[in-house]
Amino acid sequence: MWLILLEALGAGLILVGIIWWTMFAGRRGGERPTDDEPRR
Repeated sequence: MWLILLEALGAGLILVGIIWWTMFAGRRGGERPTDDEPRR
């Protein structure tokens, strides 16, 4: 029983890690400006 819970916890942590990585591992300055926005 403990092994199943430990495995489920590990899978959940991996899932949260993947989501965190995709949300916050973008460009340092954010997205590139579009043609509508003036460049800074």
